[in-house]
Amino acid sequence: MTDYTGLKFKGAILRKLKKPLFVSSELTIPPLKRGQILVKLAYSGICKSQIMEIEGKRGEDKYLPHLLGHEGSGVVVAVGPGVKKVKPKNRVVLTWIKSKGIDADTPEFHDGCCGKVNAGKVTTFNEIAIISENRCVPLPDHIPMDVGALLGCAVLTGFGIITRELRPKKDSTIAIFGLGGIGMSALIACLSLSPSKLIAVDINSKKLKLAKALGATHCINAAKKNPEEEIKKLTPDTLGADYSVDCSGFVGTIEQAFNSIRRGGKTIFASHPEAGAKISIDPFELINGKTIYGSWGGSSLPDLDIPLIGKLIKSQKINLEKLISKKYTIKNINQAISDFKEGKVLRPLIKFEKN
Repeated sequence: MTDYTGLKFKGAILRKLKKPLFVSSELTIPPLKRGQILVKLAYSGICKSQIMEIEGKRGEDKYLPHLLGHEGSGVVVAVGPGVKKVKPKNRVVLTWIKSKGIDADTPEFHDGCCGKVNAGKVTTFNEIAIISENRCVPLPDHIPMDVGALLGCAVLTGFGIITRELRPKKDSTIAIFGLGGIGMSALIACLSLSPSKLIAVDINSKKLKLAKALGATHCINAAKKNPEEEIKKLTPDTLGADYSVDCSGFVGTIEQAFNSIRRGGKTIFASHPEAGAKISIDPFELINGKTIYGSWGGSSLPDLDIPLIGKLIKSQKINLEKLISKKYTIKNINQAISDFKEGKVLRPLIKFEKN
């Protein structure tokens, strides 16, 4: 068996909060421990969670410097002691959502410029990753690697919110706030459930156009119109939607999503507002039957849900390729992050070079 210990690889390191990531080619592979898997990345997604971490909006960061990224796809290179789930040459999805397998120790890397570099159970802003066995799932053969990267967070969470948590009734009215990767995935998941109205809400006209193309029955630009009022106009007796989902990451939008549902309706949010932010809702609406709750990864079960989503893709019931707007190299990761923050791309992917 080949020993990869000591070999160097490229990765983007968060050295200081509110600063661009430092792209190094001097990271060194340590020996694999029990339950760890060495993966050569093909693609990594970028989502708002990492942006907020970079900007220090998650609160104090005790682990600087460290690697980032929590959704990706790649090929297994080697496995540590005890790993049974995958073997070398297997294609895999890397996900932050726990699945079956050993919950291994976090790896620790050394970099020629930064010294000790910390990492979590999974990282993907790096061409080589050491991940915990319970943070990977085999990628179905028919799914391309770029789409596979989205299954690690955006698609898995969006589908889980709808199919595992919200479980909307047929012919209901559903409003999706925030059309990032998770919001678009939730919207796509709704299509198979035959809602009477599927309402997309965002402030980005390009995202709204894509939502319409994907199947949204109505689109509301929240920068131009009050979404609460517009959604109520679209519902019987202007009572509000049956369900709403917020994926924006802003407390004000969570409040709008809650205010847009009827009494007896449900709101779920998967967004992560910055540390310390508070939502404000009328408790009388809770007494009258409205419910609101947060989602942790859509309550997804990666080992079950990724194959199920794979079947939907194979049967052409869903198309996830439209979610991918642009691919970048690891050298250009800071540009990818900037474009994502400015709303120029829906879901940027980092494409890693083949060895």
